[in-house]
Amino acid sequence: MDDTTDTLEGIRATVTFPTPSNCPIAVVSATTGATIDQVTRSVSTGTDPSVTEFQVDATRVPDDLQLDPIFSYGRTHLFRRVHDGEGDRCPCERLGAFGCPVERYVAQDGRLTVTFHAADFAQLQTVVADLREHFPDVDIRRLVRSPTSGHPEDTVFVDRGKLTERQLEVVATAYEMGYFDRPRGANATEVAAALDIDPSTFSEHLAVAQSKLLGEILEAR
Repeated sequence: MDDTTDTLEGIRATVTFPTPSNCPIAVVSATTGATIDQVTRSVSTGTDPSVTEFQVDATRVPDDLQLDPIFSYGRTHLFRRVHDGEGDRCPCERLGAFGCPVERYVAQDGRLTVTFHAADFAQLQTVVADLREHFPDVDIRRLVRSPTSGHPEDTVFVDRGKLTERQLEVVATAYEMGYFDRPRGANATEVAAALDIDPSTFSEHLAVAQSKLLGEILEAR
């Protein structure tokens, strides 16, 4: 694949589709148990069809797949899929229609994870809305702003969806009451009382929420 996507500005998004039945890469990974991460893609936003080629390392691949076999050598199989743009389009086709370059595909046990680039938040919101409409179970795993001039560091966008409603309420209440300030505006007992829970329950919710948020930040490094 073209490595120039690593230098693109904008927003890099990683999304996961648990069971995209219309994605040939995900289907093959589910039927063979193989992890597929060697994928090449030609995207067309015009009248010409787009083409996906991917390599599978498996002892046997089912014969009833709607794919064009290119070659097989031992456990290595190369397949091609021509997308005609008709019917329910797979996640890759939908991203191609918006002109979003894809940096990485990984399919494992039927689950497809895609990392792509959006030019800005407006495009990202449009793309995510489209993906959610056609794939309601899509999971937004990570959003990272690509480096721009004068800002060599990445800006990490944390997915608050990782937290339950209760965990988010605990973190928000603790923050609003100054629990994280130095010196503290409120202690654990006072925040717990405001939430009408025991201090031990507050500490448990807070620890889990902080672990999730820190995991999001550190994984994006």
